[in-house]
Amino acid sequence: MASSKTGIDVEALIAQYEQATNQQGQALRQAVHGATLRALQQRELTLKAIKEVVKSVTEAAAQGAARNTHGVDVEAMLAQTVAGVDDAVRQAVQASQRVLQQLLDQGVDVREKQVKKAMDDLERMEDMVFQTMRKATSGAALAPMQGAWAQALMLFGQGDSATGQAANDAVEQLLAKAQAAAREGRAFNQRAAQAFMDHYATLVSGVLIGMSEAMGAASAPAAKPAPARKSR
Repeated sequence: MASSKTGIDVEALIAQYEQATNQQGQALRQAVHGATLRALQQRELTLKAIKEVVKSVTEAAAQGAARNTHGVDVEAMLAQTVAGVDDAVRQAVQASQRVLQQLLDQGVDVREKQVKKAMDDLERMEDMVFQTMRKATSGAALAPMQGAWAQALMLFGQGDSATGQAANDAVEQLLAKAQAAAREGRAFNQRAAQAFMDHYATLVSGVLIGMSEAMGAASAPAAKPAPARKSR
């Protein structure tokens, strides 16, 4: 049964976690990455929409992991979960960067209200992902696993996630591009700004689809592996 709101097959994801063994960590990561990415591709990529997808995937993973009776290493399983979500959102950040780059190439002023908001959303993306995952795993029913979730999230540390690194790089490069355009005296194009920004979220979704097709939708994510567990 797919979630009508996010397009995620929640029951299938829960079942995969419920039945997983220690040897299936990479398969779980790919399942989470794929489910997250497909859901993002089906929506206009606003910050709110991305948050809803992250919440839905995390809740499904949490429910399935809580039901698992195969003696799995829960922290390792959940670290793979965070890695899968993180890498999918990283790709959404990169898609946003490409669209904003097109805006700047059209002569749009980075100080224009809607462009500034899009840049601000990029800077908030990492915090949003981690806060959403923490909140989604904080319910009373998941109390026995909250320590494992906290450990899995801590391994990625904010500022060190694929999403955070991509967002930081995107903002740096976009600001540098805007400064170069200002030095060159390029004219601000209000018409181009409005035309792009009216469809910004849809354009980002389209770019994300194109990126995935170029890489091959069935290939494993290329992001860094889940961090090794820290000794206590």
